[in-house]
Amino acid sequence: MRIIILVIFIAFTTNHAVKAQSPTKGRTLSLSEFMQEIRTYHPYALRAGLQVSKAEANLLASRGGFDPTLSVNADRKTFDGKNYYYYTNPELKLPLPVGDIYAGVENNGGSFLANEVTAGQSSYLGLSIPVLKGLLLDRRRATLQQAKIQITQSEQEQAAMLNDLFFEAYVAYWEWAGAYDLYQVYNNYLTVSEARARLVRIGFVNGDRSGMDTTEASTQVLQFKIMQVDALRELNNAKLQLSNYLWAPDGDPYLLGENIVPDTEAFMAVTDAPAMEQLITSNMLSNPNLLFYDYKLQQLEVERRLKRQSLLPTVNLKANMLNRDYFVLKGINSALLQNNYKWGIDVKIPLLWREARGDYRMAKLKIQETNYELTQKQRASEVKIRNYYNDYLQLSKQLNLAI
Repeated sequence: MRIIILVIFIAFTTNHAVKAQSPTKGRTLSLSEFMQEIRTYHPYALRAGLQVSKAEANLLASRGGFDPTLSVNADRKTFDGKNYYYYTNPELKLPLPVGDIYAGVENNGGSFLANEVTAGQSSYLGLSIPVLKGLLLDRRRATLQQAKIQITQSEQEQAAMLNDLFFEAYVAYWEWAGAYDLYQVYNNYLTVSEARARLVRIGFVNGDRSGMDTTEASTQVLQFKIMQVDALRELNNAKLQLSNYLWAPDGDPYLLGENIVPDTEAFMAVTDAPAMEQLITSNMLSNPNLLFYDYKLQQLEVERRLKRQSLLPTVNLKANMLNRDYFVLKGINSALLQNNYKWGIDVKIPLLWREARGDYRMAKLKIQETNYELTQKQRASEVKIRNYYNDYLQLSKQLNLAI
């Protein structure tokens, strides 16, 4: 590619020196028009836009962990004409950032009710809260935090996908422009060589030139014809490569028309690049491929904190306020609270903690592994910038010598 660009710049200087007539140009497809078409219609660009939409859908799903739920538990038994029991218990549960609050009503009856069941109509309002494991962080809060981080992470993933697509498209455009301009150069060379060959033949007829001169001039014309054919082949191949990025609004690909030409004048708009260290610093701060790992580390840190909670015993407290009929807050006072309540505690303590310790160790190892990947990506990105910058400096020197 560097050789093509070098030849193109040499061609510009040669075109100024050789006053041959260039072929008629068609409609110019500028780089900005080409890139805008890719942004709007290319399937890969459209697919990149789906990354953020997928993350938003995942965030919506994670918020579902805090959705209120309505459940109804109904059970009835009748046997040999006897009404053994019937239970009806609709309940509304509202998840809190820590624990759950719930309220429900009961309508129970029958000849064989369980001793702990209240007969008739009653209501309750309760609270369930973890006091050790799950107090600082639980799965639903962790999932929500990770989904929020994923929104920004998906934006970086989208930017990285578009960067890769745009880079390949830029290369395809400039290779097409280079091949086009090289073809124009050989057209000019062929025109000049054919004019020279005619003059040499006229000189030979008049006795001013030898037969060897006409042979040499004809050979030169043949050489430029061969070069022109080869340049045309390269130009057609470059146009086909460019057509990989061309998509119509209806979603169908199409080939570049014969009358479409590139904007070769943009080659002369060469600007000075920033200092290499400035490019490296900017890359470390804004490269989406590197920022993607930053957000991945944030997600893994949430996972590590969640797994750390698994090292604690499970202790959940439950407290219910009870009342007759379907009005749980009716007649509420200190006497009601002292006499109408139900509470309990759930305790679960693993004896060896192997699952919790293994999960926590795995979460820490994933963070360590991702840090290694990030370090490797940073180094590879820095080396790539240094290589490109060195190529830029050497190519600039060659162009200056050529011009």
